[in-house]
Amino acid sequence: MNHPNPKIEIIGIGLEGKGSLNNPTIQIIEQATVLVGSKRHLEYFPQTKARKIELGNFIQAIEKIKYYLEKREKIVILTTGDPLFFGFGRILLEKISKENLNFTPYLTSIQLAFNKIKTPWQDVKITSAHGRNLEQLTKLLQQGTEKIAILTDNNNNPHEIVKLYLSLDLPIHYNFWLCENLGGKEEKITQFTQPENLLNIEYAPLNILIMLRQNKEIPIETLPILGLPDQTFLSFNDRPGLMTKKEIRVLILGELEIQPQQTVWDIGAGTGSVSIEIARLSPTSKIYAIEKTAMGISLIQTNSQRLGISNINSIHGIAPEILTQLPPPQRIFIGGSSGKLREILNHCQQKITEDGIIVLALTSIENLNIALNWFKEQSWNYKILQVNISRATPIAQLTRYSPLNPVNIIKGSKK
Repeated sequence: MNHPNPKIEIIGIGLEGKGSLNNPTIQIIEQATVLVGSKRHLEYFPQTKARKIELGNFIQAIEKIKYYLEKREKIVILTTGDPLFFGFGRILLEKISKENLNFTPYLTSIQLAFNKIKTPWQDVKITSAHGRNLEQLTKLLQQGTEKIAILTDNNNNPHEIVKLYLSLDLPIHYNFWLCENLGGKEEKITQFTQPENLLNIEYAPLNILIMLRQNKEIPIETLPILGLPDQTFLSFNDRPGLMTKKEIRVLILGELEIQPQQTVWDIGAGTGSVSIEIARLSPTSKIYAIEKTAMGISLIQTNSQRLGISNINSIHGIAPEILTQLPPPQRIFIGGSSGKLREILNHCQQKITEDGIIVLALTSIENLNIALNWFKEQSWNYKILQVNISRATPIAQLTRYSPLNPVNIIKGSKK
């Protein structure tokens, strides 16, 4: 049941101070006998006759608020934006009965920011870095979230967030918007299409970061001959990390021992990252990228076009059935098997040339066991390479290692 006359008014306010409020709200503040807020908020009302409580230590402030509540004083609390959006209102609700609270919000910093950059924000993922680690942000980035809004603090500031983003070496690109002093006279909105440029600037203490996912054009002439960066490839929207990572890709290419004018099968090609690396290394070879999903086929074709690759045939179908239509290969890479690894290997054995090589990248113990038993049963020569790789990732002012999924690479041949 709502109290007919709430004793505590919690009012959201913008950087324009008194100018951001309407007359009825200003009247509520002027009638207060106890005015609570940060030093900046209290300075907006220098003429008030109310007792002032500065919000520094929240626990001590709440105890004073409770004291004056019992005295039936007219208490007004000033907060930034919406009190219930990562604000002081959440703490008040835990300590004081909601029947004694009445909230009057102002625009949130997120709402202001997205309107300034003229972007709909109903689907934005919001994360607060205030006094927290950046694990939630890391997950959002690895999932390829389209729109991310970050409430920063002194430690997890814009520079540290950019460093984290760059260290993740994502297969997708984000544009950054640095939004400072939103709603104030010194408001400043800056876009960074190259996030590393943000590391070179100073910024206001009151800021938030907006990250928007982009499809970035690839300058082909700047790419390395071997070991394309993961962000070179467009990936699945819901699983942007689902691709053979660069470090693993380079090892696979070495084990395949690609030669000119070969026929190569890439079974379970995904985004086409391995096929594209092979095609660039051996332009005279013919690569057949077999992928069961329509989205994967689209990505293979799009990535090939973006990188100027013309010697890849994308094949939509499920192995081993689809393999009967393909010419005999000298090289086979198996990156996915959909639970049919033994059947695929049996078919590969029938079609591969006598001097052929099969390379598998396996992440599960079960598939590793199937592959090892198959090579033994068929009397093939094989070797195993277990790969455990970690990438350095910043955490606050320190650095730690973030491991990639362990991979077992098996190379097999008849001779």
